[in-house]
Amino acid sequence: MREFDLIVVGAGIIGASCAERAVAGGRRVAIVEADVAGGGVTAASMGHLVAMDGDPAELALARYSLGLWAGFEGLAAADFSRCGTLWVAANETEMAAVPGKIARLGKAGIHAERIDAGRLRELEPHLAPDLAGGLLVPGEGTVYPPRAVAWLIGRCIDAGAILVRGRHVLRVLRDGVALDDGAVLRGPVLVAAGAASNALLPELPMHVRRGHLVITDRHPGLLRHQVLELGYADSAHGDAEVSVAFNVQPRPTGQLLIGSSRERREAGPEVHPSVLRRMLERAFRYLPVLRGLQAIRAWTGLRPCTADGRPYIGAVPGRADCWVATGHEGLGVTAAPGTARLLLDLIDGRHPAIDPAPYDPARVAA
Repeated sequence: MREFDLIVVGAGIIGASCAERAVAGGRRVAIVEADVAGGGVTAASMGHLVAMDGDPAELALARYSLGLWAGFEGLAAADFSRCGTLWVAANETEMAAVPGKIARLGKAGIHAERIDAGRLRELEPHLAPDLAGGLLVPGEGTVYPPRAVAWLIGRCIDAGAILVRGRHVLRVLRDGVALDDGAVLRGPVLVAAGAASNALLPELPMHVRRGHLVITDRHPGLLRHQVLELGYADSAHGDAEVSVAFNVQPRPTGQLLIGSSRERREAGPEVHPSVLRRMLERAFRYLPVLRGLQAIRAWTGLRPCTADGRPYIGAVPGRADCWVATGHEGLGVTAAPGTARLLLDLIDGRHPAIDPAPYDPARVAA
C-alpha cells in the first residue's frame, strides 16, 4: 500500500506521538525514519518533563502536555518517574524571583512551593550548603525518551501503521513524499524531522544549538529530584555563543544524568572538552558530591530551534495537505503529547484545547 491518510516524516518523540494520535483516530499512517526510531535528537535529550515559564505560549504548551504525560505514569516502557523538579537559588537575589515564578506556574494550574535553605537541604542533603533555597514543583517528572518512542511506535504498528525505516525523504510533493530509493508515498504529509525539517521545508527557517550530556555510574538514592538552577532559563534562551547551566536528573537505574550546555555555531557530534569542563564545573558548584562519581559516557545532541523560540505546529503556508511539528529546542519531550493533540485537532478541524496561534508556521511567512 502506497496511499495513506498521513505520512509522518521523522520517528523521534514528536513524530511518534503525532503518529500514535493519528492511528488512534483511525488513520492509515506511514512513518518514514532515516535511522533508528527515537535515535536522533530524542536519544540525546534528558527526558525531563518540566514547565518553563519564560514565555506564556511555551508555558501553555508545557502545562497541556504535562497533563497528558500523567497518563504514562506507571508505564514501565517509558521509565516514567514523578520525581518532581527542584529549582535552586544560588543567592538571595535569585530567591527574590521565586514568588513570581510560583505565581506564573500557579496561574497555569501548576502547583509549586517555596523552599527555604533548611528545607532545601532536607530534600537534597548533597546540594552545596551555601544555596539560598528555591522552589519545588512536585508534579513534574522524567521519562526515558527512546523507550517512550519505542512504545509509541509499537502501538502504531500494532494498529496497522507502516514504518519505513532506513529511507530518506528527498522532497515533499504536492500529494506525498519522494524517497531516496525512488518510491513515492501518497497522502497528506507531516514533517517532524527535527533539525532535518528545514531541508524539506526551506521556507521555515531553523537553526540548531548543540548540547552536551554526561551520565554517571549507579548511585541509587543519592539524588531524589531533578534539580535545576533558577538561572537555567537565561542559559536556554540567551544569545551567548556558549552557555552552561546546572541541570542534574536521577534516573530510575540509579545513574545521574548531567547537563546542560548550549553552543550556537556547532552542528557536529564531537564532544568539546572545554565546554564539557565548563558544564561539569557548573554542576560541581551546586552538587559537589558529583566530583567523586565516575562518568561512564558523554555525548552531544542538536536541538532544533526557531528564531523566536516557539515551535512550528500547524499547516505549512503555501503547501496543500502539508503540516509541520518541529523546532521545540530543549522541550520536545515535555511538549510531545500536547503537540500531537494540538496538531491532530488542527488537521481534523476541531477546536484545540490551547490557542494554536503562537505556534502557527504562518507567523514566519507573514
